[in-house]
Amino acid sequence: MADLEAFRSETRAWLEANCPAEMREPMRDESDYCWGGRNPTFKNDAQKRWMDAMAERGWTVPDWPREYGGGGLSPAETKILKQEMARIGARNPLMSFGISMLGPALLKYGNEEQKRRFLPEIARGEIRWCQGYSEPGAGSDLAGLQTSAEDKGDHFLVNGQKVWTSYADKADWIFCLVRTSKESKHGGISFLLFDMASEGVSTKPILLISGSSPFCETFFDDVKVPKDQLVGELNKGWDVAKYLLGHEREMISGMGLSGGSSEALGTALRDLLADEPMLRTDVARFDVDAIAFRAMSERFIDELKAGRAHPAQPSMMKYAGTELNKRRHELVMAAGGASALEWESERSKGGKAAREWLRTKANSIEGGTSEIQLGIVAKRILNLPGT
Repeated sequence: MADLEAFRSETRAWLEANCPAEMREPMRDESDYCWGGRNPTFKNDAQKRWMDAMAERGWTVPDWPREYGGGGLSPAETKILKQEMARIGARNPLMSFGISMLGPALLKYGNEEQKRRFLPEIARGEIRWCQGYSEPGAGSDLAGLQTSAEDKGDHFLVNGQKVWTSYADKADWIFCLVRTSKESKHGGISFLLFDMASEGVSTKPILLISGSSPFCETFFDDVKVPKDQLVGELNKGWDVAKYLLGHEREMISGMGLSGGSSEALGTALRDLLADEPMLRTDVARFDVDAIAFRAMSERFIDELKAGRAHPAQPSMMKYAGTELNKRRHELVMAAGGASALEWESERSKGGKAAREWLRTKANSIEGGTSEIQLGIVAKRILNLPGT
């Protein structure tokens, strides 16, 4: 305990000295997120300085091994770092699908050469990844994917299409599920990594009802992928895919932790609650559920780091977190009344409340629909009979 208290004291002092004041302000819009990448765009100098300072210390991925660009912290130390960042309102220095999804999969399934090649770049924010999973005919039934990778001796030749590929038009590389055998639905899938600048790769943005979208259609036309960019064994990519999905669902569930209703409502809207007893009751009920979800999340993370988490727990967390986030934005809309429906006015900040509310509808679809998550929970945790 003495060592942990010393670590807390040192961490607190370092954060106070190195976290810029601008990086302690609440996130206002998507430009406040730092994604890094091959050709990164920074909103201001403070954003870059914060990412670089944390990356140099290995604290963009504090629990990864030092040899792969991480901080080498224990689970207890990692928890303290997060607590101390939350204490001063420090922003996440780097948003990255490489950190939240691909990194854990490479640590488990990647070979040593792949780990040393890709993980340090992810940790330093030098490479931005997108995820090639869903296809027009393979969404909830992901194993039905048809994008093919034909063995050409020293490389694979990839042909097909992905859909709902978040930020594909901005990503440097993609981690992609491809079919390398038709003999088995689940047993014929492989997990490839390749550069989005490769000849034959193209993207097309998809517009959502919110008026904007990170999603794209992604097309592969005779894309050459070197054999050494296969992660895990040939035709056993489904194992990698499932493991990565668990981390993706954990990441998505985190939106349930993005603040209580009081923070989301804002001062002006909270003033309305004095005259709205029914709305006040809904807000109180939401806050209780948000506190319970936060406690459940902390317990889950502790169990995950200790290797004691149930394999289906990410599905439980994903369902609970996304539904909580949807409720949060429904409360914002209810409290705002007709004003919350404004779409383009300066007063509504370009329809921020309405657009964010509409965006949450996708939360219960992306990363596996809520129905799929409930089915997994019923079968794997509650041991109910399948259909």
